[in-house]
Parts: sequence; C-alpha cells; structure tokens
Amino acid sequence: MSYTHAVTVPLSWGDALQRTRETLGEQGFGILTEIDVRATFESKLGTDAADAVGDYVILGACNPALASRALTAEPELGALLPCNVVVRRSKHAGGTTIEAIDPQTMVQLSNNPAVREVADDADARLRRALAALGGSKDISN
Repeated sequence: MSYTHAVTVPLSWGDALQRTRETLGEQGFGILTEIDVRATFESKLGTDAADAVGDYVILGACNPALASRALTAEPELGALLPCNVVVRRSKHAGGTTIEAIDPQTMVQLSNNPAVREVADDADARLRRALAALGGSKDISN
C-alpha cells in the first residue's frame, strides 16, 4: 500500500520548497513545523549521513478547519496530525520530489464516517497542491 502522493518537479530544491509552502497555503494549509533533516543529520550524525539523505525538509502542514473536524470526530487522531509534506532532492537528482501523506491512511485506522469526510477533503486539497506544483492533474500514489 502506498501511503504518500508524490510529484517530481524540475525546480531547484530551494525553489521547490518555497513553491510548496505557497501552494499548500493556497489550499488552506499553514506550516506548523519545519524539520530540516539534512541539518539534523549533519549536526548529529556527520557530513556523510547528511550527504546520503540530501536536501530534505519535512513540513508539518495543517488546515485548521479540517483538523478541528477530525479532532472533534476522534480526538486520538491528533497523533496523526499534522499532514506531513516532504520536499527532498539528492545531490545528483534531476528534479526535486514533493511527497504528501495520503490522508486515506487515517480512514484505515478509523471506521468513523466523519473521519472519512475529513480525509477525503484533505486528500483532495493535497492532490490539488501537488498537481499545481507538477503542472498537471496527475500525481503518483
């Protein structure tokens, strides 16, 4: 089972990161957290580990209205929030990959119809953001 949606774009890593933030904002997501995996690996594990992962940032994206609906329906879902979006590029890559969690993974953990509605909405928004970044309506699962 695939648990992410992904698109690879012909942008530099920095441009892809900025465009990802903007495009998520257009879909109602704010960035609650930002984890620079490369910098963390560099400081904790050394240059070789940082080079192996390449440029890699995890954005914790949150749409407050969707999060409110999800937590009202099932407070335990907070353990699965926010929606993580990864922007990554290895040293020799020809493009930058953007991956977003597939919100349908929440549905597999809950039988609550309200959770399904929230997951469907979040999924549609994340897919639209990725499609806009990739310049098409088709993204990979």
